[in-house]
Amino acid sequence: MWLLRLKHHLSVNIWTLLLLGSAWLPLIESTPKSSSPFRTFQVTDWSLTHLVVHNKTGEVYVGAVNRIYKLANNLTLMRTHVTGPVDDNEKCYPPPSVQSCPHGLVSTNNVNKLLLVDYSGNRLIACGSASQGICQFLRLDDLFKLGEPHHRKEHYLSSVNESGTMSGVIIEVQNGQNKLFIGTPIDGKSEYFPTLSSRKLMDSEENAEMFGFVYQDEFVSSQLKIPSDTLSKFPTFDIYYIYSFSSEQFVYYLTLQLDTQLTSPDSTGEQFFTSKVVRLCVDDPKFYSYVEFPIGCVRDNMEYRLIQDAYLSKPGKALARQLGISEHEDILFTVFSQGQKNRVKPPKESVLCLFTLKKIKDKIKERIQSCYRGEGKLSLPWLLNKELGCINSPLQIDDNFCGQDFNQPLGGTVTIEGTPLFLDKEDGMTSVAAYDYRGHTVVFAGTRSGKIKKLVIRDGCGSAHPYGILFLLLLH
Repeated sequence: MWLLRLKHHLSVNIWTLLLLGSAWLPLIESTPKSSSPFRTFQVTDWSLTHLVVHNKTGEVYVGAVNRIYKLANNLTLMRTHVTGPVDDNEKCYPPPSVQSCPHGLVSTNNVNKLLLVDYSGNRLIACGSASQGICQFLRLDDLFKLGEPHHRKEHYLSSVNESGTMSGVIIEVQNGQNKLFIGTPIDGKSEYFPTLSSRKLMDSEENAEMFGFVYQDEFVSSQLKIPSDTLSKFPTFDIYYIYSFSSEQFVYYLTLQLDTQLTSPDSTGEQFFTSKVVRLCVDDPKFYSYVEFPIGCVRDNMEYRLIQDAYLSKPGKALARQLGISEHEDILFTVFSQGQKNRVKPPKESVLCLFTLKKIKDKIKERIQSCYRGEGKLSLPWLLNKELGCINSPLQIDDNFCGQDFNQPLGGTVTIEGTPLFLDKEDGMTSVAAYDYRGHTVVFAGTRSGKIKKLVIRDGCGSAHPYGILFLLLLH
């Protein structure tokens, strides 16, 4: 069975989850007068922001404004946990629950921004926007609150209340310390929040080390902050983390950020954005392996640079054969909107693209190798604020290289281009999911106009065939 989420771009009063059975091949196009044959879960009072599906039970956990829901695998409501509203003020740091605040408190919605299943701890991690972005640990069985760390600065992740801009990856370490990688926008508050960090995930929710940085000394720590110099020059600079995943020994993020090369420091000028793929080694507590590359797609000489969503998958037999890779290798489906403007309300024209992880890894390795030959510069202006040259070194750079204390952090200078599969000029694709159906790769794309498009990927050379459209009646 398949569950497809509708992303936060939809501005509607009724939010719906739709359960799609594996038998709907082919998908019949529904007319606005027909009734939906699929089971749904809907709420009319709070917007839905995130969902995760338990990989064994199929139970569904849904993050919302002021609520966390647990649903059965048929979308029947099982439990509700209330997270807000709370008396708060975003100017209160630490939050008012820790220290009295001179600013007036008002009833404030708590927007769920991160929802992860911690399988080893049998718990849900639900992080919100209230109280400077603290997280709750909820028992998977009944959403009982196990803990809510909020007394240390490491417990405050970000007060930004825009959903769909924060992303996290749990790394389970056998007989070791589990980790949580978190990427988040910071809304100019670099003195309070890192934009990217690696945190300790303790067994006990009350452990004082919970969310502490994996490594920290007086010079280096497991975090990346947006420099104050960057924020002085570009006050609106931020990084929005759209999607994240782990593959082999790496953690990847797909991000949107202000393009400081195209955007004028004059705040009244036009803003341009760029999409980046960010990579870190899982076992690199000092972040020496940090690399970021521009990423995008070109279709009919038109650039698509605004990442909307992505989905990590495996190719079916047919697609793997066409791509010349193993069925066990990772591939990445992405949705980009046209151009580099209007991050919040991107153009409707969008494209579905395909990347192989092998191509991304090879491009990153080539860049690292050239830098260790002393060629070029580090090329990461937002983070370094100056051009530093690469240093020649005899080190051998292989696929598993995880950085040194020089030639880092490193930025790519050439955009990694994906293979465009399907162009949508009318509905505005915003979300994507995929699976293998009897050796064929099937992709579902959700749209801003309230449709789900089903596509069969015939090959990896720019061919995706629409197999049906489902109108989501409750969204109109």
